[in-house]
Amino acid sequence: MATTWSIKGDYMEACSCDLLCPCITSNMTAPATHDFCKAAMAFNIQSGDFGATSMSGVRFALFIESKAIMADGDIIAGVIVDSSATHEQIEAIGSIVSAAGGGPLAMLDPLIGNFKGIERQPIEFHKDGKTVSVKIEGILDQEVVGIDSAVEEGQCIAIDNTAHPVNKRLNLATATKNFMNAFGIKWNDDSQQTNGHFAPFDWSGEAN
Repeated sequence: MATTWSIKGDYMEACSCDLLCPCITSNMTAPATHDFCKAAMAFNIQSGDFGATSMSGVRFALFIESKAIMADGDIIAGVIVDSSATHEQIEAIGSIVSAAGGGPLAMLDPLIGNFKGIERQPIEFHKDGKTVSVKIEGILDQEVVGIDSAVEEGQCIAIDNTAHPVNKRLNLATATKNFMNAFGIKWNDDSQQTNGHFAPFDWSGEAN
């Protein structure tokens, strides 16, 4: 019997590509800045349920490493869920990030060649206006700052109608901190030139 679920909250992302990541404007068919793309997407669920399980307050991060052209597949991936999550919440996240969850992230499943599993660690997630950050001690330390719009006061420049699984509309941002070290995916760049995004997310699906 399928489990109906829905979650909403805030997301941020930084990757190893220079701003703007070629994946976004090419539907994952243009080469990355390097011979790879290493990225972490962090999520702070503000409300939602997975069947009878409340998902409010759950935080998690999805790490990926792809070849230069992401659409070629064989992606390495892994997930870290905040240590405060219950067993039921962790199982729900495992479903939501997979094809079985029937949600937006299911589009990535055919491209993943090596899923490294799910781990638990304390996760800090903060959003203050156009600045969003995530930290997992010794594992992930990222901060992105949105690029101000010149025509909409208080808003960031955004790109719309993308094929991104989190939200088709993404705020453009610069990664002011960009450190990753999880599942064999390692990156450390303080140049403040690498790509970042943030956006709200509002997902739903039926998990098998």
